[in-house]
Amino acid sequence: MGLRRRWMLCVAVAAAGASLSGCETMGYYAQAVHGQAQLWHATRPIEAVIADPEVPLAIKDKLQNASRIREFASRELGLPDNKSYRGYADLKRQYVVWNIFATEPFSVQPRQWCFPIAGCVVYKGFFSQARAEAYAAGIRRGGDDVFLGGVPAYSTLGYLRDPILNTFVHYPPSELARLIFHELAHQAVYVSGDTVFNESFAVTVEREGVRRWMERHGSPAELQAFHKAQQRRTQFHGLALKYRARLEQHYASGLPAEQMAAGKQRLFGELHEEYDALKQSWGGFRGYDRWLGPGANNASLASIAVYTQLVPAFQAMLENVGYELPRFYQEVRQMASLSKSERHEQLAKLQERGMRLSAH
Repeated sequence: MGLRRRWMLCVAVAAAGASLSGCETMGYYAQAVHGQAQLWHATRPIEAVIADPEVPLAIKDKLQNASRIREFASRELGLPDNKSYRGYADLKRQYVVWNIFATEPFSVQPRQWCFPIAGCVVYKGFFSQARAEAYAAGIRRGGDDVFLGGVPAYSTLGYLRDPILNTFVHYPPSELARLIFHELAHQAVYVSGDTVFNESFAVTVEREGVRRWMERHGSPAELQAFHKAQQRRTQFHGLALKYRARLEQHYASGLPAEQMAAGKQRLFGELHEEYDALKQSWGGFRGYDRWLGPGANNASLASIAVYTQLVPAFQAMLENVGYELPRFYQEVRQMASLSKSERHEQLAKLQERGMRLSAH
């Protein structure tokens, strides 16, 4: 296999995640390469799609808005100015990949999978929903809690030209901006083997970026919808992290298995009651049902924590530099150069400060 083909293989594997275990690995590599190749084949420059008379006007309008968001990301937010999100691909499906999170039955700590380039991450992704479901079923049979969720986008960390996809091009302006800013943030700073650091950083960037984008370009109605969505998202994250902490404390109690299982069932019952009340206050909005609905488990809570666990720490860092994003990125890169233990020790101190600020 030539150098270019080996490089393409590694990137494809890194994009979706991989384990290293014989025949399973070869099958996993094959689906990753096939999925990435399908994406490459489907991608066209946005200018060509807009000029195509066969493309619906609604798609063209969405792509023009996506291009404006993309320019804003580099010009106003200091995010990488490269070829990513300047092409479009229609994959003819709802999600680009499906990610699996898993935990032991009495743990809220997600399992890890390790692979080239991206290091160890707390999820495993598949380009095929059927393959993801089959793999998840095998983990469940082993006794683990499992959460399987469709993902509209992923980043190849700047190694490839990630396109705008049909899986998210129809999102409302604030959600489209949030996703593009998040994925470009991974290209700005990425630490191999530290998923929580990477995702919490990207969430902090996306939130600040969307706030700036909406204040500059949002209509009054869009701004109102944005603030309403932000309030729901904050309440959703707060509820999930609250019960994750309660479950973590319960699992650390050392109780016999039967009592541990009974306590787990009780806590998830209380979570469902609180979530139902929260949905009523939202006027029946059900957008978070797949995480906190009837199928909620350790793994679904773990998947939420991955993206939000350290956001208060990064938010405190951003406030410390007066919301100057270039300085923020520089400080995050300096922290990224530390060992994982040193990095998280500093983040813990910032986290405590951030939590105190959010309480006032």
